[in-house]
Amino acid sequence: MSLTDILVSPHGAQLTNMFLMDRNSNVMEFFPKGWLKLAGVGQYVYHWIASWSGMKHEGAWRDPNGDDCPYPEDDRRCMSIYKNGRIGYNDTFFEEWARNILVEVKNVRWKKP
Repeated sequence: MSLTDILVSPHGAQLTNMFLMDRNSNVMEFFPKGWLKLAGVGQYVYHWIASWSGMKHEGAWRDPNGDDCPYPEDDRRCMSIYKNGRIGYNDTFFEEWARNILVEVKNVRWKKP
């Protein structure tokens, strides 16, 4: 992880090792449908870790598509449906994000002395 400049991952426990990354590294998270409304403040934990560790949390993709919940949309039972769902992504959004981050990493990390 110490040699990782860019980490793109679904939100989850695998992100706990990001504190081993170098300062000024970049992180992006993917979230399943329904996460923004139901997950509470815990959905921001890796954003906070990145900030406290000197990394840049460069945004998130929140998938608007996925399985529908048969319960009222604010029912906590929906969380288990969304949590176990697949996370898709938008090609255009990800391409633009990746282009911007790769240019930044190139300029910051690989600039000639």
